[in-house]
Amino acid sequence: MVRFLYILCFSLFSFTGAIAQSQFMLHSKKTNEKIKFKLINNLIVFPVEVNGVELSFLLDTGVSKPIIFNILNVSDSLKIKNTETIFLRGLGEGASIEALKSKNNVLKIGDAIKIDQDLYAIYDKALDFTPKLGVPIHGIIGFDILKDFIVEINYSKQFLKLHKPYTFIYKECKTCEIFNLEFHNNKPYMYGMLHNNGKNTPVKLLIDTGGSDALWLFEDEEKGITPGEYYFDDFLGHGLNGSVYGKRSKVDAFSLKHFNLKHVNVAYPNAESIVFNNMMQDRNGSISGNILRRFNLIIDYGRAKITLKRNSNFKKRFSYNKSGIIVEYSGYRFVKTESKDVEIKGKGFDNSVAPSYVASNNFEISLKPAYAIVELREGSPAEEAGLQKGDIILNINGKSTHNFSLQQITQFFHGETGKTIKLAVDRKGVKRTFSFRLANPFNKKT
Repeated sequence: MVRFLYILCFSLFSFTGAIAQSQFMLHSKKTNEKIKFKLINNLIVFPVEVNGVELSFLLDTGVSKPIIFNILNVSDSLKIKNTETIFLRGLGEGASIEALKSKNNVLKIGDAIKIDQDLYAIYDKALDFTPKLGVPIHGIIGFDILKDFIVEINYSKQFLKLHKPYTFIYKECKTCEIFNLEFHNNKPYMYGMLHNNGKNTPVKLLIDTGGSDALWLFEDEEKGITPGEYYFDDFLGHGLNGSVYGKRSKVDAFSLKHFNLKHVNVAYPNAESIVFNNMMQDRNGSISGNILRRFNLIIDYGRAKITLKRNSNFKKRFSYNKSGIIVEYSGYRFVKTESKDVEIKGKGFDNSVAPSYVASNNFEISLKPAYAIVELREGSPAEEAGLQKGDIILNINGKSTHNFSLQQITQFFHGETGKTIKLAVDRKGVKRTFSFRLANPFNKKT
């Protein structure tokens, strides 16, 4: 299970009103467009061209309109214009954030193009999602692309396929399950079933491709949706309005019709973090990337249905970070690397072979990515070993971190219980080493 979660939903438009607006269009002779994506921490990252500038976006079914982040360095090229100031609310306990609503933008996704797209530009430096994922993230998009196409999401082969709705033909699939969708503020909802402590509980869930957890549930004692005594307190992720904290637990199983997943991770966000996002009385939570990636999807907003087919990820175990460390990309640092010894040969003045010698102590200095500890779970193995927020991790078990992606570094902390982790860190210019063993955060078998 991946630790970063981004739910940035806000509600501004009705479904019927958006349909009347102009649409993404494909060239007349094309019936579909295929776009490759990267799956980073269960999130879909793909290229979107905005006003002629290629950027990296997240596909997020939890947003109504595109949002642009981290644009200070490209704002002139984007030519953001026709703006008005508004304030947005999302997850987190912070205040509303200021954004510029911009009209008449040109968006291009592969060969799909829209020439008068509204978007929201946020210039707040604190809302830079690049460090959280370790790859450039400039924005998010959801409803505007999903309403205009039948969209295949192939998590196993990592591609999107945008189909013209009137040309798409459903193939017979005996191993698929089809679910009806409900919409609220342009966001899709589906039903699933929790199985826990001998009780079966139906739940209505937001489909959230912009979240990297498995399930988020809102505590409801009357319906029996609680972590009980089997949980630990933790950082859950970043929302539009700040960090989100809550409880982490598991349920015995979670099913989507005949698809049954066992020992599924569940996060229960603190009530303060979701007060502006839990406006539907019958909504019980969200189903997110760590479940969705176990299927290949066909999303059909026009017919209000979604088709699920299990893929090669289906049987992968759900796991938790057993170190207590949350790491983010933290810019670059200078790294000194030794180069190979060089043997130098020469000739004497009489053309005879002169003695050779070896030039040693050669080295190179280069800029390499730095990774910092930004969250540390209280009482975790890493905290008890003496690690602190702000420590720059230099190597893990003798391997330099600059040779790894952020996602690979995170996976070190999801290893088997009892595995020893040795970290060398830079703490305010002083190199220090620490050692601890990965521990089950529940202190019992799951």
